Amino acid sequence: MIEVITNYFSDFTPKQTEQLSALYSVYEEWNQKINVVSRKDIDSLYEKHVLHSLSIAALFQFKPGTQIVDLGTGGGFPGIPLAIFFPEVQFHLTDSIGKKLKVVEAVAQHIGLTNVTTQHTRTEDIKNRKFDYVVSRAVAPLRDLWMWSQPILKAKGQGQSVTCGEETFYGGLICLKGGDLAEEIQQSGLHPLVWEIEQLFEEEFFKEKYVLMVRK
Repeated sequence: MIEVITNYFSDFTPKQTEQLSALYSVYEEWNQKINVVSRKDIDSLYEKHVLHSLSIAALFQFKPGTQIVDLGTGGGFPGIPLAIFFPEVQFHLTDSIGKKLKVVEAVAQHIGLTNVTTQHTRTEDIKNRKFDYVVSRAVAPLRDLWMWSQPILKAKGQGQSVTCGEETFYGGLICLKGGDLAEEIQQSGLHPLVWEIEQLFEEEFFKEKYVLMVRK
């Protein structure tokens, strides 16, 4: 099942390959106790959750030492796959539902992720911490995601740079969304950069799925 990942990413270390391969069994086990992945989707874990999360990695090359917060991480997406992909980047996974973070912590411990921390909190209650980037696959409107992100992002110009193709950015919100986003973007009053994931991955699942970035 990991082949759906390695079809697009071929330079994993043996440790990364081992970590990715271990995800299915640990998520399957925990999902029977706490439903963090739709039961009908567990067999499509690598496509619908891991590869979807890694669409961010297909676009953005985060530098070692970058600090990223995953808002509303749920079962650990996109944070866990990104933490595997970028072992020298620090990921802080947050969610308002504590039992979901138990799964995230168990997964991280099981596969030996040392660059992941968790916090049971609402975004607006995160104090005294600033991050280079916010990532999210939460279903909240873009307007809300940006409102929550701004107070915890480093000041403009102080965020760690990231390259995306030939462009360089210095902080911001990167989120995964699907469907017709025209109205949501209009209501947000923002001007996000938008990438079509179907231009990255050929699977049918990724039609009308997007990566959005709001620059700090």
